[in-house]
Amino acid sequence: MWKLSLAVGLAAGYVLGSRAGRQRYDQIAKVTRQIAQSPKVQDATDRARQQAGAVAGKAAGAVADRVGDHLPAAVTDRVPYFNRSRPQDDGWGTFRP
Repeated sequence: MWKLSLAVGLAAGYVLGSRAGRQRYDQIAKVTRQIAQSPKVQDATDRARQQAGAVAGKAAGAVADRVGDHLPAAVTDRVPYFNRSRPQDDGWGTFRP
């Protein structure tokens, strides 16, 4: 049932979008770029990215604490979170607590 709903929604969006034409698409794209480049949106995006990094770091730390000692050396050598001798920064903006 959900596949049928999805197909109908995609078809309706395609028909309505094609009727609107390129001019309407360009107008929507311009407004979207203006919103995305707004300082308030940029600040909110940065805060969300930092928060996500902090949460990911805590989750990775919890996993490492629970299963890190039970894994073979072949795995712990390849995964920085499980190897406690490596730096705490994983290079992706997340930190292990």
